[in-house]
Amino acid sequence: MPGLITADSDLEGKELTEKSSNVVWHHATVTRERRERQNGHRSVILWFTGLSGAGKSTLAHATEERLHQMGCRTFVFDGDNVRHGLCSDLTFSARDREENIRRIGEMAKLFTEAGVMALTAFISPFRKDRERVRSLVPHGDFLEIYCKCGLEVCEQRDVKGLYKRARAGEIKDFTGISSPYEEPDDPELVVETGTESLDASVDKVIALLRERGIVDQAAAE
Repeated sequence: MPGLITADSDLEGKELTEKSSNVVWHHATVTRERRERQNGHRSVILWFTGLSGAGKSTLAHATEERLHQMGCRTFVFDGDNVRHGLCSDLTFSARDREENIRRIGEMAKLFTEAGVMALTAFISPFRKDRERVRSLVPHGDFLEIYCKCGLEVCEQRDVKGLYKRARAGEIKDFTGISSPYEEPDDPELVVETGTESLDASVDKVIALLRERGIVDQAAAE
């Protein structure tokens, strides 16, 4: 049909940069503050970052388990799980990695508005991408948790064989091997996941939440 734009023709390889002028933000009567009061705790983004194999997912899920036992409302955004659905259309190119983190940041922000603690477990290797997510939410709503673990230990833990494949040149732009990881400059918490126990690491995260007033002292003990 004349003038018809299809995804297979005119739009292929192009970006849609125009935003609709008909989109208006709707303000709900049930606010974040009301949801937080009902939940009995504040909402927050816990952003676990670190190399592949550093223990981000393990720590995020263990922290969620502890918080769940304390009666908190939580959800973990795991890197692999997200790429099965929300970000299944993205590759691992630099541009798509940036978009992956942008989407997660926006989703995590929505969860905080819902009064839920959003825990994310992504390599998120670039500072600018992590800082972009931080800028989406008010001060104090984004807690960067650096899962610090040496590359050698991460490779020893490599049950998927990804490091081996990356060193063999089978995986391009692999963080820590052929693509850089930019350590956080000033994270809210550094957890030595290469040397300390999982319980000790969880204790540190819970202590941070208590110090920031996100969970109260009685609930955290």
